[in-house]
Amino acid sequence: MKPHLKIGLLASLLVLGACQRAPEPPPAPFAMTEEAMGRYCGMNILEHAGPKGQVILARYDEPIWFSSARDTIAFTILPEEPKDIRAIYVSDMAKAASWEKPGADNWVDARKAFFVVGSDRKGGMGAAEAVPFSSEAAARTFAGDHGGRVVGFDAVPRDYILDEQASGGDTSKQSAKEVD
Repeated sequence: MKPHLKIGLLASLLVLGACQRAPEPPPAPFAMTEEAMGRYCGMNILEHAGPKGQVILARYDEPIWFSSARDTIAFTILPEEPKDIRAIYVSDMAKAASWEKPGADNWVDARKAFFVVGSDRKGGMGAAEAVPFSSEAAARTFAGDHGGRVVGFDAVPRDYILDEQASGGDTSKQSAKEVD
């Protein structure tokens, strides 16, 4: 191959490589404050027990807040909600002081979290909850104490998240076998 062709080919490859940017890292989670109002309930999320959530969209500088991890997941799968999601964070209940005080800044990337579904614990609005943890061991310990089963973000059952009966019905007596 002639030297000028080699140089031209090399220059073309460098230009193409420069056009392909590495994916931008997700924005950091926001700390929960008194101003955090739930997307679906319109209430201050600090007034509710259990894990919380936040979704950061490309079009906004502030997060969308949720009074439960379950509502956070629902937002990501409902067809009418925006899909320009940059980050999804849920309370890391492995680092929470208590169920009543899940923490203002102990967030875990929801896509990397381990969720306990079908436990006896109720979420922010008294509904069945998908309880998030940063470690599988902590999730398994919680499931051993409160029932339910451990799943990853992509394996959280869609009907568990969107089922109206689960959001208002009494699921505290469900065993892990019934959820499986």
